[in-house]
Amino acid sequence: GFQVSMDTSHPFPTVDVPGYVHYTIGVVIMAVGITGMLGNFLVIYAFSRGLRTPSNIFIINLAITDFLMCLTQTPIFFISSMHKQWIFGKKACELYAFCGALFGICSMMTLMVIAVDRYVVITRPLASLGVMSHRKALLICAVAWVYSAGWSLPPFFGWSAYVPEGLMTSCSWDYMTFTPSVRSYTMLLFTFVFFIPLSIIIVCYFCIFRAIRHTTRAITKITCETRDSAKKFHKMKNEWRMAKIALIVILLFVISWAPYSCAALTAFAGYANLLTPYMNSIPAVIAKASAIHNPIIYAITHPKYR
Repeated sequence: GFQVSMDTSHPFPTVDVPGYVHYTIGVVIMAVGITGMLGNFLVIYAFSRGLRTPSNIFIINLAITDFLMCLTQTPIFFISSMHKQWIFGKKACELYAFCGALFGICSMMTLMVIAVDRYVVITRPLASLGVMSHRKALLICAVAWVYSAGWSLPPFFGWSAYVPEGLMTSCSWDYMTFTPSVRSYTMLLFTFVFFIPLSIIIVCYFCIFRAIRHTTRAITKITCETRDSAKKFHKMKNEWRMAKIALIVILLFVISWAPYSCAALTAFAGYANLLTPYMNSIPAVIAKASAIHNPIIYAITHPKYR
């Protein structure tokens, strides 16, 4: 079995697993970090130079959160893995976990905003014309950041905690301890930063799919296609492509945070003893890797960005 040993010279617990496990995770996380930083930097650069529509401000915000996620998480995770344990002490552990939480949550919130934005643009094209200004878009991003900070700060004040996790080379929320305080935080956190935003995203996309099907049908009925409706249809097709990109981004995000959610909910249900350090460490790596998908997808699917 796993021995989590408390060594007096190192106040942080270590896990007895073969060295190559740590090294493999370290190398993977470093590759993730470098790819993520480069990719997201390119998205920020490309989108802030030419494509500064309000909708693209959200994409830039997503790239910023992902860039910061890679910057704050991967080098430290890498160094810890090379040392086979957390070597930075308690304060750094808390700060590291806080950054992971803040940028992860903000990423989810931004994806929700992008979905709602696509929904408004596609299903209410006329109503949405004057709705989204630069200032409003920036304000919405600011609200997303404040909301994310609101959920990432409580562990500093004794509601749950930020602790070493998995193979003890990274830090995250304490989702393993079975106490009312920790469990209430875990439950509310998952509800308000994962389940509810995800539901909103799903509803938005369902409405988008429906609206586009209706429009396509309506247009195919009017076969004597005037140039005007053709132009409208072309615009719709562009919007639809954007919606498809966003849908892929969101699906990948959900897939990448699902293993984490499963681990946390298993512990929440009181079965923490079923979770081996491996089972807690792999989700952490996958979740941090969610910061790479977005730039790659935009690079492949966004013609202006290419």
